[in-house]
Amino acid sequence: FLQYTGGTTGVAKGAMLTHANMVANMLQAGAWFGAKIKPGEETIITALPLYHIFALTCNCFIFLRFGGRSVLITNPRDMPGFVKELKAIRFTAITGVNTLFNGLLNTPGFEDIDFSPLRMSFGGGMAVQRAVAEKWEKITGCALIEGYGMTESSPVATINPLVDGARFSGSIGLPVPSTSISIQDEDGKQLGIGEVGEICIQGPQVMKGYWNQPGETAKVLSPDGWLRTGDIGRIDDAGYVYIVDRKKDMILVSGFNVYPNEIEDILMKCPGVAEVAAIGIPDEHSGEVVKIFVVKKDPNLTEEKVKEFCRENLTGYKRPKVIEFRDALPKSNVGKILRRELRDEKKPATAH
Repeated sequence: FLQYTGGTTGVAKGAMLTHANMVANMLQAGAWFGAKIKPGEETIITALPLYHIFALTCNCFIFLRFGGRSVLITNPRDMPGFVKELKAIRFTAITGVNTLFNGLLNTPGFEDIDFSPLRMSFGGGMAVQRAVAEKWEKITGCALIEGYGMTESSPVATINPLVDGARFSGSIGLPVPSTSISIQDEDGKQLGIGEVGEICIQGPQVMKGYWNQPGETAKVLSPDGWLRTGDIGRIDDAGYVYIVDRKKDMILVSGFNVYPNEIEDILMKCPGVAEVAAIGIPDEHSGEVVKIFVVKKDPNLTEEKVKEFCRENLTGYKRPKVIEFRDALPKSNVGKILRRELRDEKKPATAH
């Protein structure tokens, strides 16, 4: 069937996923989740739409296979209504993207929910920020476990181990069964432990290609079956995979690579910040500089307070040169922040 990509970095493409792809990924991820799932006893909160591959495979196929109940939240953007629904349900699991977890944490009444049945919280679809994960565990008593995948891989490729005492680590985990992960350079050469390059996936869950787009298919699928993800990452000496950022979102400041994920992760710890997005804008001296868009949690937050926080927590070339406050950030239909839309707005003036 055709599963369309999110289109966060361009026009959505139809990934050709076979029956074998989907069954393989259900078995792969099911083997991982199976240690935690109690057949017939689970209730999972499904706030992502089922046309999104994350919810389709994990919330629908895997939990239904184990006899679980999936509760559909039809309008998760209505956070007060979402919290009201959660108060009425004894749920054992929840999946979501970082912005969804952050939104819940900042909604009055969320901390009053009975979280005693909750044993599994899974984040994916975009980088989970440490500040969000730590606050989630503090309030719910349940660690927010991060995994990784994409439409083109049905989607699950890596997950952190679901063991007792697991904590958020900043890693996207280990490859699921029958899956290989490789970090490669621009020429497809495999890089070593700790080296930063493009994350590539090989396994039975990888798509056949893009529908009616052989040129686009050739860009991401190598002849020997490696899927180039467009995500920049590394693997540590224990085999854990870490995402650094999206290849297309990287900012180049005076020849130095600056990754928006890192900037956003640190800025989320700044008191008074509700959401933040970082992009690169042209600069006549350094090529590009960092610009951030901030949504306030505290109306008294000022540009100077943000700059002071950045001076204390970021190296010079990583500090934002332009700060813009917004009431909201553009998001996809599943809640991913769309940096591309921010970049494509009326081109900002060159920074000085």
